[in-house]
Amino acid sequence: MRDDTESVWNLQRANKIALSFATSLDLEEIACLATEGLVKYFNCTFARIWLVEPDGKMLRLVASSGLYTRTDGSFSRIPIGKFKIGRIAQNRVSLLSNNLASESWVKDPEWAIANKLTSFAGYPLATSDKVIGVLAAFSQNPMRQEFLEVLLNLCTSLTVALEIASLHQKEKQNLQAVKSKIILPELSLSDSLAHILVETKLAVLGTERSLDLSQTQVFLQVAERLKTLDCTYCRLIYEADSVSLEAIADTSSLISQSPKEWKQVVFGNLISIASFCGGILEINTEASIQAMRVSLRFPSPVNTADLPLCIQCRLPLLQTGFTQLAYLANLKVCANNGKRHIPLLTDSPSLVSTSDRTIWVNHNNSKIVPSGIKAQIKLSATSSQLREAVETIMQGDSWGLDHYTQEKQMLSQREQEVIGLLAQGLRDRDIAEHLHISDSTVKFHVNNILVKLEAKTRLQALYKLMSTDELELN
Repeated sequence: MRDDTESVWNLQRANKIALSFATSLDLEEIACLATEGLVKYFNCTFARIWLVEPDGKMLRLVASSGLYTRTDGSFSRIPIGKFKIGRIAQNRVSLLSNNLASESWVKDPEWAIANKLTSFAGYPLATSDKVIGVLAAFSQNPMRQEFLEVLLNLCTSLTVALEIASLHQKEKQNLQAVKSKIILPELSLSDSLAHILVETKLAVLGTERSLDLSQTQVFLQVAERLKTLDCTYCRLIYEADSVSLEAIADTSSLISQSPKEWKQVVFGNLISIASFCGGILEINTEASIQAMRVSLRFPSPVNTADLPLCIQCRLPLLQTGFTQLAYLANLKVCANNGKRHIPLLTDSPSLVSTSDRTIWVNHNNSKIVPSGIKAQIKLSATSSQLREAVETIMQGDSWGLDHYTQEKQMLSQREQEVIGLLAQGLRDRDIAEHLHISDSTVKFHVNNILVKLEAKTRLQALYKLMSTDELELN
């Protein structure tokens, strides 16, 4: 039981570290938050992260926290395959040692002894097809084998965050690189498009309005691509909720290439750049007439400012996922800052009472939900459902709660305290002394817990709570 409790506790601390960098899009900031978290929550003497350089031959030190904070020392750049760090990257093998000074690969054993360093853990930051870096932690205390399991969970989230940040940086660079040479600030978008598509008659439908510079650049770059083809039809359409460009172009000159090849040749990475800027670029072929249909669409935000939403999820992937869902729902993601009227979306029982309009994230369709919530939403929710939930509770009504769910309550504060002490391996008598209540009162609370969790035994109740992340250990 104590091993289970420690495992849950360590995983929760790893989740805290992952949450700290979940919303960052800066590679070095993400790495620094991870190493600082290892020093803070796992008592590492120092921790470091190296990332693979673009040429794939060297590792570059980007973060160092604890005893050493500089990133420009003798190990700032390490060749792949050299030293222990380089071999971890090359072989994708994790390592844990509790006898650091005696390891043959340690360059300076006296250094380890002088700094009382006994333990080392190294873990590759890897996707299914490549290694992007290495995480290393040093400690003056022995590390248990279970620490590698903690690193596995942390490094999985860390790798995803670093990959997203890397893609973000690349597409920002690409966006800067593809800025049109024909930028005429005094011209409207339709005038600029007409200037590029000289041979194509452009039709404009709707009332023209200004767009973000990044979106305008994507429109102009699509027009530049269409200019290289025989574009026979082009319309710029302004609607209440979107701005779009539709065009038809001749593909007979590309007949020797497959659709996949000429899409890449003609449009390159514009599809991903459009997506990064919040739009959708679609290219569909019409084989029967040797033509392609190009559609670029950017949605227009509608009343975003009047629907705020604070998102505080324990799992970093949920935090990122619901933030993206809120963006698609045209909601304004903001901090709560103690304002109880702002809707709060969370999966943390301890945060439910911090807002008068709490939306509960139901992980496993559990019948046990916190009391005081105004709505509950599933992981499969769509952006329209999320917006509907926020709109409903802002009007003072509940959403997604049936009669049974509204009556069913989560464990009370006292029941949480009792189950938490049970998880630490305490007996009823010990719990009674700790909480200053009688043994019979402890049994009364335990029986209530079993009923609410629909469990037959205490062990089953603990398992249900730990497996669904609904037991928060302090």
